[in-house]
Amino acid sequence: MNIKFTISYDGSRYQGWQRLKDSDKTIQGKIEAVLEKLLGQCIEIDGSGRTDAGVHALGQVANFHIEEDLLIKGLESADVSCFEGLEEKEKADTCRRLRCYMNHYLPEDIRILKVETVSDRFHSRLHATAKWYRYRIGIGDVHDVFSRKYVYHISEKPDLEKMKLAAEYLKGTHDFLPFSALKKTKKSTVRTITDITITQSEKEMYIDYKGDGFLYHMVRIMTGTLLEIGLGKREVEDIDRIFEKGLREHAGYLVPAKGLCLMEVSYRSKN
Repeated sequence: MNIKFTISYDGSRYQGWQRLKDSDKTIQGKIEAVLEKLLGQCIEIDGSGRTDAGVHALGQVANFHIEEDLLIKGLESADVSCFEGLEEKEKADTCRRLRCYMNHYLPEDIRILKVETVSDRFHSRLHATAKWYRYRIGIGDVHDVFSRKYVYHISEKPDLEKMKLAAEYLKGTHDFLPFSALKKTKKSTVRTITDITITQSEKEMYIDYKGDGFLYHMVRIMTGTLLEIGLGKREVEDIDRIFEKGLREHAGYLVPAKGLCLMEVSYRSKN
Protein backbone atom coordinates (compact mmCIF):
# COMPACT_ATOMS: atom_id res chain seq x y z
CA MET A 1 0.00 0.00 0.00
CA ASN A 2 1.05 3.61 -0.57
CA ILE A 3 0.64 5.96 2.39
CA LYS A 4 0.46 9.74 2.03
CA PHE A 5 1.30 12.05 4.96
CA THR A 6 0.39 15.73 5.23
CA ILE A 7 2.86 17.22 7.70
CA SER A 8 3.30 20.39 9.71
CA TYR A 9 6.55 21.36 11.40
CA ASP A 10 8.44 24.15 13.10
CA GLY A 11 11.81 24.05 11.36
CA SER A 12 13.60 26.26 13.89
CA ARG A 13 15.79 23.56 15.43
CA TYR A 14 16.20 21.33 12.38
CA GLN A 15 18.75 21.17 9.58
CA GLY A 16 16.03 21.00 6.95
CA TRP A 17 13.80 18.28 5.56
CA GLN A 18 16.35 15.94 3.99
CA ARG A 19 17.87 13.13 6.05
CA LEU A 20 21.59 13.57 6.79
CA LYS A 21 24.14 10.87 7.57
CA ASP A 22 25.87 12.89 10.29
CA SER A 23 22.84 14.40 12.05
CA ASP A 24 19.51 13.32 13.50
CA LYS A 25 18.16 16.89 13.34
CA THR A 26 16.13 16.58 10.13
CA ILE A 27 12.40 16.28 9.60
CA GLN A 28 12.68 13.28 7.28
CA GLY A 29 15.02 11.55 9.71
CA LYS A 30 12.67 12.00 12.68
CA ILE A 31 9.66 10.64 10.78
CA GLU A 32 11.58 7.66 9.39
CA ALA A 33 12.87 6.82 12.87
CA VAL A 34 9.31 6.57 14.24
CA LEU A 35 8.24 4.43 11.28
CA GLU A 36 11.21 2.12 11.87
CA LYS A 37 10.18 1.78 15.54
CA LEU A 38 6.67 0.79 14.43
CA LEU A 39 7.57 -1.55 11.57
CA GLY A 40 10.89 -3.00 12.65
CA GLN A 41 12.60 -2.10 9.40
CA CYS A 42 14.06 0.95 7.65
CA ILE A 43 11.49 2.97 5.74
CA GLU A 44 12.35 5.71 3.24
CA ILE A 45 9.78 8.43 2.72
CA ASP A 46 9.65 10.75 -0.29
CA GLY A 47 8.87 14.40 0.40
CA SER A 48 7.35 16.88 -2.04
CA GLY A 49 10.48 19.00 -1.71
CA ARG A 50 13.47 19.75 0.50
CA THR A 51 12.83 22.67 2.81
CA ASP A 52 16.06 24.26 4.06
CA ALA A 53 17.35 24.50 7.62
CA GLY A 54 15.06 26.76 9.63
CA VAL A 55 12.19 26.72 7.13
CA HIS A 56 8.73 25.77 8.42
CA ALA A 57 5.77 23.92 6.89
CA LEU A 58 2.03 23.88 7.37
CA GLY A 59 1.38 21.50 4.48
CA GLN A 60 4.41 19.43 3.53
CA VAL A 61 3.50 16.14 1.79
CA ALA A 62 5.36 12.83 1.82
CA ASN A 63 4.60 9.23 0.89
CA PHE A 64 6.01 5.74 1.39
CA HIS A 65 5.18 2.19 0.36
CA ILE A 66 4.57 -0.57 2.91
CA GLU A 67 2.98 -4.01 2.99
CA GLU A 68 -0.47 -3.66 4.54
CA ASP A 69 -0.08 -6.75 6.74
CA LEU A 70 3.16 -5.43 8.19
CA LEU A 71 1.58 -2.08 9.01
CA ILE A 72 -1.46 -3.65 10.68
CA LYS A 73 0.76 -6.02 12.68
CA GLY A 74 2.87 -3.12 13.89
CA LEU A 75 -0.16 -1.10 14.98
CA GLU A 76 -1.68 -4.08 16.76
CA SER A 77 1.48 -4.59 18.82
CA ALA A 78 1.87 -0.88 19.65
CA ASP A 79 1.35 0.50 23.14
CA VAL A 80 -2.37 1.18 23.62
CA SER A 81 -1.56 4.61 25.08
CA CYS A 82 -0.79 5.74 21.51
CA PHE A 83 -4.47 5.53 20.64
CA GLU A 84 -6.04 7.29 23.60
CA GLY A 85 -8.83 9.58 22.48
CA LEU A 86 -9.87 7.47 19.51
CA GLU A 87 -13.47 6.31 19.46
CA GLU A 88 -14.08 2.59 19.00
CA LYS A 89 -15.06 2.93 15.33
CA GLU A 90 -11.93 5.01 14.69
CA LYS A 91 -9.69 2.28 16.12
CA ALA A 92 -10.60 0.11 13.14
CA ASP A 93 -9.29 2.80 10.77
CA THR A 94 -5.65 2.03 9.96
CA CYS A 95 -4.91 5.59 8.82
CA ARG A 96 -6.27 7.15 12.01
CA ARG A 97 -4.32 4.70 14.15
CA LEU A 98 -1.14 5.40 12.22
CA ARG A 99 -1.56 9.16 12.64
CA CYS A 100 -2.06 8.73 16.40
CA TYR A 101 1.00 6.50 16.66
CA MET A 102 3.21 8.92 14.72
CA ASN A 103 2.16 11.96 16.74
CA HIS A 104 2.60 10.04 20.00
CA TYR A 105 6.30 9.42 19.29
CA LEU A 106 7.29 12.39 17.14
CA PRO A 107 8.71 15.57 18.75
CA GLU A 108 6.04 18.17 19.50
CA ASP A 109 7.33 20.45 16.74
CA ILE A 110 6.48 17.87 14.06
CA ARG A 111 2.85 16.81 13.53
CA ILE A 112 1.23 14.46 11.05
CA LEU A 113 -1.97 16.29 10.11
CA LYS A 114 -3.45 13.68 7.83
CA VAL A 115 -2.79 10.07 6.78
CA GLU A 116 -4.44 8.58 3.72
CA THR A 117 -3.96 5.72 1.29
CA VAL A 118 -3.30 6.66 -2.32
CA SER A 119 -2.69 4.84 -5.58
CA ASP A 120 0.55 2.89 -5.88
CA ARG A 121 1.75 5.23 -8.61
CA PHE A 122 1.42 8.41 -6.52
CA HIS A 123 4.70 10.19 -5.75
CA SER A 124 4.66 13.28 -3.53
CA ARG A 125 7.35 15.14 -5.49
CA LEU A 126 6.92 13.94 -9.06
CA HIS A 127 3.14 14.40 -9.06
CA ALA A 128 2.99 17.81 -7.36
CA THR A 129 1.38 20.37 -9.66
CA ALA A 130 1.80 23.53 -7.55
CA LYS A 131 3.26 24.85 -4.31
CA TRP A 132 2.35 27.77 -2.11
CA TYR A 133 5.01 29.45 0.04
CA ARG A 134 4.53 32.36 2.43
CA TYR A 135 7.25 34.71 3.67
CA ARG A 136 6.54 36.77 6.80
CA ILE A 137 8.22 40.10 7.53
CA GLY A 138 7.87 42.02 10.77
CA ILE A 139 8.04 45.82 10.59
CA GLY A 140 8.94 48.27 13.35
CA ASP A 141 11.58 49.44 15.80
CA VAL A 142 11.03 46.53 18.21
CA HIS A 143 10.39 42.94 17.13
CA ASP A 144 7.70 40.74 18.64
CA VAL A 145 9.44 38.25 20.94
CA PHE A 146 6.71 35.63 20.45
CA SER A 147 7.04 35.50 16.66
CA ARG A 148 10.80 35.94 16.41
CA LYS A 149 11.36 32.34 15.19
CA TYR A 150 8.88 32.73 12.34
CA VAL A 151 9.23 36.33 11.16
CA TYR A 152 12.12 38.25 9.59
CA HIS A 153 12.18 41.67 11.21
CA ILE A 154 13.06 44.99 9.52
CA SER A 155 12.78 48.43 11.05
CA GLU A 156 11.71 50.47 8.02
CA LYS A 157 8.31 50.14 6.31
CA PRO A 158 8.71 49.22 2.61
CA ASP A 159 6.79 50.83 -0.24
CA LEU A 160 3.98 48.32 -0.81
CA GLU A 161 2.95 49.62 -4.24
CA LYS A 162 6.48 49.43 -5.65
CA MET A 163 6.81 45.86 -4.40
CA LYS A 164 3.48 44.88 -5.96
CA LEU A 165 4.53 46.39 -9.28
CA ALA A 166 7.87 44.55 -9.17
CA ALA A 167 6.08 41.29 -8.32
CA GLU A 168 4.23 41.53 -11.64
CA TYR A 169 7.59 41.26 -13.43
CA LEU A 170 8.34 38.04 -11.56
CA LYS A 171 5.05 36.38 -12.45
CA GLY A 172 4.85 34.11 -15.47
CA THR A 173 7.30 31.64 -16.98
CA HIS A 174 11.00 32.57 -16.75
CA ASP A 175 14.44 31.09 -16.26
CA PHE A 176 14.83 31.77 -12.53
CA LEU A 177 18.50 30.74 -12.30
CA PRO A 178 19.60 34.29 -11.25
CA PHE A 179 17.07 34.13 -8.41
CA SER A 180 18.52 30.92 -7.02
CA ALA A 181 21.61 29.66 -5.24
CA LEU A 182 22.16 27.04 -7.93
CA LYS A 183 25.20 27.02 -10.14
CA LYS A 184 24.73 26.21 -13.80
CA THR A 185 22.95 22.89 -14.11
CA LYS A 186 21.84 20.53 -16.87
CA LYS A 187 18.37 20.43 -15.34
CA SER A 188 15.87 23.07 -16.41
CA THR A 189 15.70 26.17 -14.21
CA VAL A 190 12.56 27.45 -15.95
CA ARG A 191 9.62 27.79 -13.58
CA THR A 192 6.17 29.37 -13.73
CA ILE A 193 4.92 31.64 -10.96
CA THR A 194 1.16 31.92 -11.19
CA ASP A 195 0.61 34.44 -8.41
CA ILE A 196 2.41 36.70 -5.94
CA THR A 197 0.25 38.42 -3.34
CA ILE A 198 1.69 41.00 -0.94
CA THR A 199 -0.34 41.98 2.12
CA GLN A 200 0.83 44.64 4.55
CA SER A 201 -0.45 45.82 7.91
CA GLU A 202 1.11 48.32 10.32
CA LYS A 203 3.49 45.76 11.83
CA GLU A 204 3.71 42.85 9.39
CA MET A 205 3.93 41.94 5.72
CA TYR A 206 3.05 38.63 4.05
CA ILE A 207 4.35 37.69 0.61
CA ASP A 208 2.57 34.64 -0.84
CA TYR A 209 4.15 32.86 -3.80
CA LYS A 210 2.32 30.25 -5.87
CA GLY A 211 3.89 28.35 -8.74
CA ASP A 212 4.65 25.02 -10.33
CA GLY A 213 7.94 24.70 -8.46
CA PHE A 214 10.78 26.67 -6.88
CA LEU A 215 14.55 26.45 -7.13
CA TYR A 216 17.04 26.34 -4.25
CA HIS A 217 16.68 29.60 -2.25
CA MET A 218 14.46 31.04 -5.00
CA VAL A 219 11.68 32.38 -2.74
CA ARG A 220 14.14 33.89 -0.29
CA ILE A 221 16.14 35.65 -3.02
CA MET A 222 12.99 36.97 -4.72
CA THR A 223 11.86 38.28 -1.34
CA GLY A 224 15.20 40.01 -0.74
CA THR A 225 14.97 41.60 -4.19
CA LEU A 226 11.41 42.82 -3.62
CA LEU A 227 12.39 44.27 -0.24
CA GLU A 228 15.32 46.14 -1.78
CA ILE A 229 12.88 47.67 -4.27
CA GLY A 230 10.39 48.50 -1.52
CA LEU A 231 13.12 50.17 0.53
CA GLY A 232 14.35 52.26 -2.42
CA LYS A 233 17.65 50.41 -2.88
CA ARG A 234 16.88 49.37 -6.47
CA GLU A 235 14.30 50.09 -9.19
CA VAL A 236 11.24 48.08 -10.23
CA GLU A 237 12.73 47.66 -13.71
CA ASP A 238 15.72 45.86 -12.22
CA ILE A 239 13.70 42.63 -12.30
CA ASP A 240 13.86 42.52 -16.10
CA ARG A 241 17.58 43.35 -16.03
CA ILE A 242 18.24 40.47 -13.62
CA PHE A 243 16.48 38.02 -15.95
CA GLU A 244 18.43 39.40 -18.93
CA LYS A 245 21.85 39.11 -17.25
CA GLY A 246 21.02 35.69 -15.79
CA LEU A 247 23.52 35.96 -12.92
CA ARG A 248 22.91 35.53 -9.21
CA GLU A 249 25.00 38.56 -8.23
CA HIS A 250 22.54 40.93 -9.93
CA ALA A 251 19.58 39.82 -7.79
CA GLY A 252 18.81 40.85 -4.22
CA TYR A 253 20.03 39.45 -0.94
CA LEU A 254 19.05 36.14 0.64
CA VAL A 255 16.55 36.77 3.46
CA PRO A 256 16.70 34.49 6.55
CA ALA A 257 15.06 31.06 6.44
CA LYS A 258 12.93 31.63 9.55
CA GLY A 259 10.36 33.77 7.74
CA LEU A 260 9.56 31.09 5.15
CA CYS A 261 6.79 28.51 5.39
CA LEU A 262 5.56 25.89 2.92
CA MET A 263 1.82 26.37 3.14
CA GLU A 264 0.42 23.83 0.69
CA VAL A 265 1.32 21.36 -2.04
CA SER A 266 -1.29 20.73 -4.74
CA TYR A 267 -2.00 17.64 -6.80
CA ARG A 268 -4.49 16.66 -9.45
CA SER A 269 -7.81 15.50 -7.99
CA LYS A 270 -6.92 11.83 -8.40
CA ASN A 271 -3.92 10.50 -6.47
